[in-house]
Amino acid sequence: MNITALIPAPDVIPHAHACVREDCRIGDRVLLQNGVVVGSDGFGFAREADGRWHKMRQAGITIIEDDVEIQAHAAIDRATIGETHIGRGTKIDNLVQVGHGCKIGEDTLLCGHTGLAGTTRVGNRCILAGGVGTAGHLTIGDGATLTAKSGVPSDVPPGAVYSGYPAIDNLAWRKSVAVFNRLPELQKELRELREEVARLRSDPR
Repeated sequence: MNITALIPAPDVIPHAHACVREDCRIGDRVLLQNGVVVGSDGFGFAREADGRWHKMRQAGITIIEDDVEIQAHAAIDRATIGETHIGRGTKIDNLVQVGHGCKIGEDTLLCGHTGLAGTTRVGNRCILAGGVGTAGHLTIGDGATLTAKSGVPSDVPPGAVYSGYPAIDNLAWRKSVAVFNRLPELQKELRELREEVARLRSDPR
């Protein structure tokens, strides 16, 4: 990987309004679509005693490896300390937020409106479908798939398919959704059964 800083290699294509901030590094054959921001400050604030927010210095960098494509208006924040790292061959869709200190593996897909809180770890060959959101300080194992709009509060095992909020195994989630869709009917049946039990209890025979 021929890492470059500020002045990209000839085969790096930054389209209009793409921005690579100071000290960040970009590999070969990287495509930055319109409005991409690489290396903006991470969202790091600490509450002071008087309730105000103190901005923490964002002293880290962002590294984008070879063959990465980042679609329009995605933001890849720099790390507070250390680096935010996007692995080789990963593709990032429009309006994706990668928080400070995240590490994304190789050949992973982050689809539109995905948001990763700081220090999230995503493995190789994962798929995070549209609108997925993760809490920080968690790990998504290699080959995992998160279906659209999943909310991830904790680690996801390698190879798993998770759905829903809080995200759980996809098969369990589909069974839960099937039950949820029948709740009005089940409530009606339960009310009728209660009435029948009450009638039987009150029958003197």
